[in-house]
Amino acid sequence: QVQLVESGGGLVQAGGSLRLSCATSGSIFSSIAMGWYRQAPGKQLELVARISRGGSTNYADSVKGRFTVSRDTVKNIVNLQMNSLKPEDTAVYYCNEDMINGRHYWGQGTQVTVSS
Repeated sequence: QVQLVESGGGLVQAGGSLRLSCATSGSIFSSIAMGWYRQAPGKQLELVARISRGGSTNYADSVKGRFTVSRDTVKNIVNLQMNSLKPEDTAVYYCNEDMINGRHYWGQGTQVTVSS
């Protein structure tokens, strides 16, 4: 069983920055990719950013150029640096990990609120 623990959410004004972190108890050798998803009130869960074991990244169009996902393979942490935040970035952000064995794990979620 892999556990994901998120941190770093909070309230920030538009134009500000936040950094989310997700610590995984899993091994990078068992992981295909880690990523961040978000769900705003009344909306579906959407992919924000994802990083593969090899370091390849992909982003939602809405966050390209503003968000950066990175992975510390020694500490087993994935980070999401969010700059130039907008009110529409307000959501609960979830960390996700896809494993080689086909299993998927999720964190508990962390609230990000961007005020205008």
